Amino acid sequence: MTDFLLDENLIAPPRTVRIDFDDGSFALRSPMALKPYARCIGEWLERWARETPDALAFAERDESGEGWRKLDYRALRQAVGSVAQALLDMKLPAGQPVVILSDNAIDHVVLMLAAMHIGRAACSLSSAYSRMAKDTSRLHGMLQALKPALIYASDAKVYGGSLAGSGVEAVAVFSRNADAHPGAVAFDSLLAAKETPAVMEAFASVLPDTHAKYLLTSGSTGRPKVVINTHRMLCANQQMIAQTWRFLAQERPVLVDWLPWSHTFGANHNLHMVLCHGGALYIDEGRPAPGLIEKTVRNLREVKPTLLFNVPRGFDMLLPFLETDEALAADVLSRLRLAFYAAAALAPSTWKRLEAVAVRVRPARPLWLTTSWGATETSPAITSAHWKLDGAGCIGAPLPGLELKFVPNGEKLEMRVKGVSVFPGYRDAPRETAQAFDEEGYYRIGDAGFLADPAQPAQGVIFNGRVAEDFKLSTGTWVSVGTLRVKLVSLLAPHVQDIVLTGHDRDEIGMLVFASPQGAALAPRAMGERIAGVLRALRDEGAGSSQCPACALVLAEPPSLDAGEITDKGYINQRAVLTRRAAEVQRLHARTPSDAQVVRLEG
Repeated sequence: MTDFLLDENLIAPPRTVRIDFDDGSFALRSPMALKPYARCIGEWLERWARETPDALAFAERDESGEGWRKLDYRALRQAVGSVAQALLDMKLPAGQPVVILSDNAIDHVVLMLAAMHIGRAACSLSSAYSRMAKDTSRLHGMLQALKPALIYASDAKVYGGSLAGSGVEAVAVFSRNADAHPGAVAFDSLLAAKETPAVMEAFASVLPDTHAKYLLTSGSTGRPKVVINTHRMLCANQQMIAQTWRFLAQERPVLVDWLPWSHTFGANHNLHMVLCHGGALYIDEGRPAPGLIEKTVRNLREVKPTLLFNVPRGFDMLLPFLETDEALAADVLSRLRLAFYAAAALAPSTWKRLEAVAVRVRPARPLWLTTSWGATETSPAITSAHWKLDGAGCIGAPLPGLELKFVPNGEKLEMRVKGVSVFPGYRDAPRETAQAFDEEGYYRIGDAGFLADPAQPAQGVIFNGRVAEDFKLSTGTWVSVGTLRVKLVSLLAPHVQDIVLTGHDRDEIGMLVFASPQGAALAPRAMGERIAGVLRALRDEGAGSSQCPACALVLAEPPSLDAGEITDKGYINQRAVLTRRAAEVQRLHARTPSDAQVVRLEG
């Protein structure tokens, strides 16, 4: 692994240029120039269908659940051409997207690629808004904002009811049970269309600044907005990654991936990496959730991927299987170049456990744990940690073609970014678009960071939480929410799944605790003693009021997806939890002696 990371033919060496400005701000850039990139997403598909038509592109579990339904690049291109022709034949209203409601699947990706191939934007919405949510008002609001020309879902009996009352007029397409939805079209009829030269004529007219996708922000900082992703953004970002992970040009990636295509991580980072490099993606029907993680484990063992992408919650749920079954761990890790986390901070305890598993089953090849940082608005990667890291916290250095600026904001350095892969704005939202950029054209992402070593910018950037998440105690002391939350989750592992910090304008920090399955199995008194022990240890080590909670409350109810407290990627929306559980926050800080459920650090 050391040789791999030091081989400049496989990994770009860490080199970063710092530019200082007179106002105290500074910027980082890569000294590498960005090389030419594809005109549009469809150029990747055209290339691999021509050069390696028999190579596997996508696979999903077949109806029996035992085998795989597979699609090579020849068949993928044929299916995309047929569906693209069917979309042209429908003469859909111009400027209106194709919206996809259901989970990752082969039909899903075929439709998405077909729309983009002829210059029509695609938008995948989380199935949580339609399949799992009891309240469809959020879905209807999104559909009204998107104004789709066509809406697709896998099964009319599962998703059709969610469309009722939306007030949106659009062609409805379903892969199964289309006859159960009045006026709906069967997806098979789109696949049956015969491609004509009109498809390639439309393809030739797609420009780099043509809208490729619309993605909705997660809502962690407010009401979801429709983010424009152009072909230029998406293709340039994959070129940036390719210039850093040079091994992708020599080793086609093989992924087992569940991350939803309604989010930029699963779609623009992972899916596009496979398409850009002619790799293979096995669609994982599992999830980091009880009863579903077992499916992920089975798929990983069977496929043995070369790259493993996940969110911290996913690694946390995968680890118990790897730690108790060395044969499984050896299979899963046998071909891995790297394990990559993003979307939320990885707890140090998780990092150490992953490394320990790798040392046991592949001692001659330490596992490279790495990360990146970005946003839906940056399509997505801004930085990459393309060197060996000693632990979690570093988010890497800027990719070629991007400039990362650090601006003093209170006690933190706010990060802003400019470059070819930054979005042009929010759809139909000029005010929000104007607010997203500063006077120099930098996108204000809302995160904070600082240099790992000010004298050596190539050592990378340390993530320092969201600027808006931090709060002041009544003493005027700032609490760095992101940093402290990760520390506490790690100290309380494996009994705590997540923590939401409280204490704005109060004289102490509190924490609302979501227990993990291991924590929930403990008796309430034992869980309280566990938490109290960690808080005492922090205090005894000298942690001050801004670094040590004084009280904690273990919540009986898990975070609610319907209420927006948790996303379908498994991370907590701090603001939504604090708003919905205002009564628990009040109870936590009430200092009521008779409330035995509140753990309090006394003395």
